[in-house]
Amino acid sequence: MSEAKQHYASVILVAAGMGTRLGAGVPKALVQVAGKSLAEHALDRILSAPGIDDVVVVTPPNDRRLEASLANYPFALRFTPGGSSRAASVRAGLQLVDQRATKILVHDAARAFAPAQLFERVLQQLDSPGCTAAIPALEVTDTICVVDSAEQGAGEVVHSTPARSTLRAVQTPQGFTAPTLRQAHAALDTLSEEQLEAVTDDASIVRAAGTEVYVIPGSQQALKVTRPDDLRTAEELAAATTPTTASKEEQGVIIPRVGTGIDVHAVSEDPARAMWLAGLHFPDDIGLSGHSDGDAVAHAACDALFSASGIGDLGTHFGVDRPEFAGASGVRLLAEAARLVREAGFEIGNVAVQFVGRRPRFGARREEANAVLSEAAGAPVSVTATTSDGLGYEGAGEGITAYATALVYQR
Repeated sequence: MSEAKQHYASVILVAAGMGTRLGAGVPKALVQVAGKSLAEHALDRILSAPGIDDVVVVTPPNDRRLEASLANYPFALRFTPGGSSRAASVRAGLQLVDQRATKILVHDAARAFAPAQLFERVLQQLDSPGCTAAIPALEVTDTICVVDSAEQGAGEVVHSTPARSTLRAVQTPQGFTAPTLRQAHAALDTLSEEQLEAVTDDASIVRAAGTEVYVIPGSQQALKVTRPDDLRTAEELAAATTPTTASKEEQGVIIPRVGTGIDVHAVSEDPARAMWLAGLHFPDDIGLSGHSDGDAVAHAACDALFSASGIGDLGTHFGVDRPEFAGASGVRLLAEAARLVREAGFEIGNVAVQFVGRRPRFGARREEANAVLSEAAGAPVSVTATTSDGLGYEGAGEGITAYATALVYQR
């Protein structure tokens, strides 16, 4: 490390699990997805992140297959067998981390598709004043309940239901200043049984040692491959996000990804329902029904962006099980969709939308709509309108259909 370099970042890649629930017959990190092992996918993303200087791979104990498979990897990896628990495996990795390290990230190979940007954001958070521990996490969309054993008969009963707004689903990589992580692991032997029960990851280890842990937004790509069904999602992520070793300049061309979206809304039976379409209010028309404001144009644009980037669809992110989006404006949803697409490692080229319907009269407000939606998406959005010559529900004025196409490209 040169004198000018102030920080040295090491990653401990925990790949010691045998993957029993996956049922693959090999250690989980060796499971193949799109022609590469999970460990290789994880390493590709780790090494695409700027600022990573050192990688230690923790392998299954008494099993050299993972080390052998990575022997010719184009980066100086170091290997150590893991222990009987995750904490023991991380402690084994700590023994090999370069002593120059000022920051240490701990990452699970099972989260092989965590994007390089997530590693970068964790490292950046560790540069914040007073921050010595940082973890990525996602907002919880399901209702979570705490259960107890039933007093009478078999089974469980609900004990309590925590407020969903206070819950987060924790991911890796988890980042720490080197002294913080080393001291916390050294203190494990002094913890009580009750404290040890609360230790499920490295963040809980440092919290047990009295350190405050900061939370940053996680990534949908950092899913944990645990069960056979997860492999199908992993295949989709691999196809959508596998980084290339050649720079964009070396490639000579950026290959875009194209997605389509369709959204249909009926005209509301409530004559007082406000008409919002393409981000604009049309006071002379009855609005469209829906969980949010019924803006079919904005919704189709969201769906096209999700389709192009391969991160789900409108229902995945804004479905009726998400009460926080009840009544939300189409502009708000489009801005959030654009944020999710960029978080997944893509940039937006443009979005084009055409809607079919008798009302509202749109031509005079086209440029206004384009400006509002483009500002929400942070990229050009263009909207056109047509009729169906009196045919179908659009022709009868009973509803509107919007068709969208989006172009994105990987950063």
